[in-house]
Amino acid sequence: MIGIYLCDDDSSVRHQIQTALEWKIFVENYDMKVVCSAANAQELLAAAENERHGIYFLDVELGDSEWDGFRLGQELRRRDPHSTLVYITSYGDLAWRTFQYHLEAFDYIVKGQSPVGPSASQCLGEIQERLLAERQDPAEIFTLRTGETVCHVPLGNILFFETAPVPHHVLLHTPTSRMDFVGSLNELEAQLGGRFIRTHRAYLVAADKIETVDLKHNRLWAGGYECLLSRAGKAELRKKLGGSL
Repeated sequence: MIGIYLCDDDSSVRHQIQTALEWKIFVENYDMKVVCSAANAQELLAAAENERHGIYFLDVELGDSEWDGFRLGQELRRRDPHSTLVYITSYGDLAWRTFQYHLEAFDYIVKGQSPVGPSASQCLGEIQERLLAERQDPAEIFTLRTGETVCHVPLGNILFFETAPVPHHVLLHTPTSRMDFVGSLNELEAQLGGRFIRTHRAYLVAADKIETVDLKHNRLWAGGYECLLSRAGKAELRKKLGGSL
């Protein structure tokens, strides 16, 4: 279980963030727990003494002549090198300070711009996504660029690839999304090996996502989506799926 720690000298802010985080953990069933909600650095450091890979929401201004959020972040990094730091601040232009202190902050929550609770909840969801991605075997991830965004899609989530209306583009389909990127089905077929079947010149389908095959009408379904099936695709299906057809 991953421990979450809050440090802010404003009790109302701590309460908003803690409530939002605990609700997010409950609803999403994350393997996380808010371990400590501290008003000062010493209290948080004592609670997190044995923590590894912790998540820390830290106020920048702690009202302490000895400790501020950046010095606290430095100490947490020393103790817990793989920690995740999120800073809470009244100012939106303090990102440069994390570079000054050689810190890598995951995000900044700015007080006053929007309610801190929802911002913290959204931030925790993004942290969870990153943690899941880091645990994935790189061989089990398909990486693509769509527009200016680089996306990492678990191979297990992909239903099929389809040639796009735009030349030299491919559509990637998952149960909940469709992504357009530059590529070719020939390259993808060579790259992804036996996990996907070229059922038609315009379709490359995940073998384990095929639900129904209609040989008579040259159709099949994957994840509820209809795909085309060619004569060569039928032969490839029989070769890959054997006696199940």
